[in-house]
Amino acid sequence: MTEQVINLKDFNLEELENYFSALGEPPYRARQVADWIFHKGAGSFADMTNLPSGLRGRLEHLASPGSLSILKRQVSSRGDTVKYLFGLHDGQAVESVLMHHSYGRSVCISTQVGCRMGCRLCASTLGGMVRSLSPGEMYDQVLAVQKDSGIRVSHIVLMGSGEPLDNYDSTVKFLRNVNAAYGLNIGFRHITLSTCGVVPRMQQLAGECFPLTLAVSLHAAENRLRDKLVPINRKYPLDILMQACLYYTGKTGRRITFEYALLSGVNDSPDQAERLAGLVQKIPCHINLIPFNPVGERQYKRSSPEKVKRFRSVLEQHGIEATVRRELGADIDAACGQLRRRAVLEKEL
Repeated sequence: MTEQVINLKDFNLEELENYFSALGEPPYRARQVADWIFHKGAGSFADMTNLPSGLRGRLEHLASPGSLSILKRQVSSRGDTVKYLFGLHDGQAVESVLMHHSYGRSVCISTQVGCRMGCRLCASTLGGMVRSLSPGEMYDQVLAVQKDSGIRVSHIVLMGSGEPLDNYDSTVKFLRNVNAAYGLNIGFRHITLSTCGVVPRMQQLAGECFPLTLAVSLHAAENRLRDKLVPINRKYPLDILMQACLYYTGKTGRRITFEYALLSGVNDSPDQAERLAGLVQKIPCHINLIPFNPVGERQYKRSSPEKVKRFRSVLEQHGIEATVRRELGADIDAACGQLRRRAVLEKEL
């Protein structure tokens, strides 16, 4: 483990200006450095040729422009998905995924090393949570994927390991930086944030008025089953969660995406589709049906294509828009719910 220095990507522009002011530098130095680290993705201060050599030398001892090492890179058989295992400064590791779509290139990033939410469908929670990522560590995932692939990322999804709203302050700072003109200038409408239903933070996020897409991992339309699949439901049951969703749509003007992983014999019956339709009927929403992606430590199996089709049909009969998620990267364990603390777990097993 190496000693951590300040990652300048953990700052926003105002904080960078304060930092350089404390060093006795004029404010425009902060804007120069912001362009280098957030937009150009400079990996060293030596690359920042419009900074005085003396300042570059000082910064080498005081701070870091931020970067991640690629420990492993896997490409799916169809070539449309690339999974990265990134090494962090403290010896931990997280996974990110680059996905090729007809509308652009998206990267799925992690927000924590592991996860403490305990959802029964997800590999990320196996082994619990080690720590949250800093804003810079989130940002560096996007830049590292761009640099390795040579492709500009157009969309970001916060659906990797971790619960983004359990790391609220860092997640919001990352969002502001990646959206900023001094950053990658990725529009909020091209960003999706996934949550299992941390209600107080959903309400707080609504107050930010980001026009991003909020995806709520639902997976069940009645409390007894959701208590089992998504344990946070015991704290914020469905009636409270739905109230938070209504508040969010009212505050932001954005519809909710409900994620619903279909599990064979568990939550995929026509009756459960009827319950789901009744649960969400008053909420501006879209339902994303996900054929369950296998996780070795979990006993669940995916629903048959016939059951998926029938479930979707019931929702559509109630006037609810529903799509079946396109499968990407399952052959390299890069699909929804399959990202994990793989490097650490493998050492522990």
